[in-house]
Amino acid sequence: MIWTKRYIGTILLIAASLVPLGTIGCAARVYDGYHSDYHRWNDREERAYRIWLAERRYEYREYARLTEAEQHEYWNWRHNHPDAGR
Repeated sequence: MIWTKRYIGTILLIAASLVPLGTIGCAARVYDGYHSDYHRWNDREERAYRIWLAERRYEYREYARLTEAEQHEYWNWRHNHPDAGR
């Protein structure tokens, strides 16, 4: 019984240390409910987002902090500017 507790702790420690390795290099996926598709939020999308902000003279805010109307406006713009961010 004692050895089981010792190994469980070790296994949990190893598992906890490996979780970040599985997420390295993965871009977040954002669902665009208005166009029913997903977008990878990576460097390219971030550049496109900043272009959109600059065109509207908005100060930078994380995408997640935009209102629903602003997110809708962004995705409409993004679908009309597929090369933005390249």
